[in-house]
Amino acid sequence: MPPKRTLVVLISTGLVAGCAVGPDYQRPEISLSERFLGQAAVEKRPEGSHRNVVDGWAGFADPQLTRFVTLALQQNLDLAQASARIVQARAGLGAADAALLPSGSVNGQTARAYQSVETPLGQILDATPGFDRYGRSYEANLSASWELDVFGGLRRGREAALAEYQASQAGVAAIRLAVAAQAADIYISIRGLQTRIAIAQRQVQTQQKLLTTIELLQGQGLAAELQVHQARGALAQVRASVPVLETGLEAAMNALDVLLGAQPGTYRAELTALEAIPVTPPIAASGTPGDLLRRRPDLIVAERRLAASNARIGAAIAEYYPKFSLSGLVGSATSVSGGNLFGSGASQMSGMLGLRWRLFDFGRIDAQIERARGQEAEQLATYRLAVLRATEDVENAFTALVKREQQAAVLEQGVNSLGRARQAAFEAYQQGIVSLIGVLQADDNLLRATDARAQAQTESARAGVAAFKALGGDWSAAETLAAN
Repeated sequence: MPPKRTLVVLISTGLVAGCAVGPDYQRPEISLSERFLGQAAVEKRPEGSHRNVVDGWAGFADPQLTRFVTLALQQNLDLAQASARIVQARAGLGAADAALLPSGSVNGQTARAYQSVETPLGQILDATPGFDRYGRSYEANLSASWELDVFGGLRRGREAALAEYQASQAGVAAIRLAVAAQAADIYISIRGLQTRIAIAQRQVQTQQKLLTTIELLQGQGLAAELQVHQARGALAQVRASVPVLETGLEAAMNALDVLLGAQPGTYRAELTALEAIPVTPPIAASGTPGDLLRRRPDLIVAERRLAASNARIGAAIAEYYPKFSLSGLVGSATSVSGGNLFGSGASQMSGMLGLRWRLFDFGRIDAQIERARGQEAEQLATYRLAVLRATEDVENAFTALVKREQQAAVLEQGVNSLGRARQAAFEAYQQGIVSLIGVLQADDNLLRATDARAQAQTESARAGVAAFKALGGDWSAAETLAAN
């Protein structure tokens, strides 16, 4: 077969077959259990009166929590940066699409030159009768070119660009989930600290009354000096805890403002009123570990980056093979006058079949392929590790939620018992059986137990937020993202 025909057959076969060198991507199989270890305990939690966690952040039944989460998703600057990265990835995908299509351009020029007569050409022209040293030229052309993707290098490049674009979309979803969870976590911490500060202030009042009572008794010779010093020390200890709690509250409020993309102090007025600590809603549909692979945005990011690295192997392998291109030009040129530019005599055209082959650069190509394979192996390990850490997040959040709620329930029983003990001490005091010191000590014990309960309630609610985040956030949004 003549060489020209062989070349045509090679190009035609490649284009018709639509082949693309390199490995075709297949999602890696990861073995996971059918249920989480702590799933049964979480699903047995009391239903209460709140909505299910699958209803989103509204499931916490706290309008202010939902409001601050919404503001964070609208105003957070980290999220704005991630959205800008989507635009960049979309532009990269557009460039990869354009590389598969023909490109064209229109160009034109006009020039005027003054010919030297001291050059060999100028001397010859100067000897011609009527020679005009001024010369003019006019040209207008329409050109087009197309790189024939015979072996699929450009298509593999587009696969990589598409996977990176999808990863950037999932990355924004991951940041949205992280921002929303952080906003909810900070809000719950604020409510917990406010509750504890109110309890501490009541403890200060109780300890102050206790100290005053003991000092009066000591003045009458009915109390030892040791009791006075003990009461003063207890009062100082309680007073010292208040600034620590207030410092934490200030920091939490500032952190919430910055998370909302606002200057510290912007939303503080909305949080001054003391409100109850939110309660985690039931989690009745947590899904299976396998569901995390299509529901958690960070896992989708890792999987899409793995797909992109796989496509880059094919793009690197395609450098082994020749690259063909078609180009053509249709236009007109004249050096007589601009009026003759579009005359039949000034027309010009050309066509070209181009070939580029890196015949003596295979060592560099081998290195590029090995690098691409190494990057794919790295992304595969990253994906597998991300899956394991995701399941770890869920298990830890489930355990923390159940155990903290158990702790809060036990402390609730203790608060109830100490409340009855305080009431009994007060009734005994009214009957003259016990002194006021006994009543004040019962008050102090009750407040300490109440503070411990508030801490447990705060941590259980934060564990609920962590569980919501670990499971992938909003169920419907996560399913839509996975489908896309």
